[in-house]
Amino acid sequence: MNVILMGPPGAGKGTQAEFIKTAFPIPHISTGDMFRVAVAEGTPMGIKAKEFMDAGKLVPDEVTIGVVKERLAKDDCAQGFLLDGFPRTVPQAEALDEVLGAMGRQVDAVVDIQVPASILLERMTGRVTCKACKTVYHLKFSPPAQAGVCDHCQGELVQRSDDNEIAVVENRLKVYEEQTAILADYYKNQGCLVAVDGNRDTKEVFADIKAALEKI
Repeated sequence: MNVILMGPPGAGKGTQAEFIKTAFPIPHISTGDMFRVAVAEGTPMGIKAKEFMDAGKLVPDEVTIGVVKERLAKDDCAQGFLLDGFPRTVPQAEALDEVLGAMGRQVDAVVDIQVPASILLERMTGRVTCKACKTVYHLKFSPPAQAGVCDHCQGELVQRSDDNEIAVVENRLKVYEEQTAILADYYKNQGCLVAVDGNRDTKEVFADIKAALEKI
């Protein structure tokens, strides 16, 4: 089962990814983790990616696709994968289709978590994260028992700089809408888009996702 998880910043992709990988025997592959591992392992594409990253430049699509190809060829992806944060553009999606086609595989489902922009803004400007264990809280919706302290490891809770300013958050949502949301149409035309209402309790959201994936 080859699944892509998409949705705007603050839609709850991280939470749903944890639920999905627990319920299904497929690895959760985030873009950031994929690059870090490729660089650490010194893979051919990891070395190329590092050159751009060290120079403070964006990693070009052809290198990104190469890193994805290396990752999907690993043994733990034999039964499928959950891609999170990739693809972000239609050209990347087309390149991914080519990579999977060469492997005799295809994208089975694209889960699109949909949340109104006003709700996303409220969610993102209240998020805090534990510096130690990375647990995410929300000052309004899911606050820690003790202000500024993680419930799990007593680590310090901090707010991401890009979650701090409303203008910054609004820009992140605008960029997503302009660059990534068009992917929904791309995958809808392929017949594999699963649109999910993300403005609900996380378990309700996952119930819909799980029901859709079980039909694959």
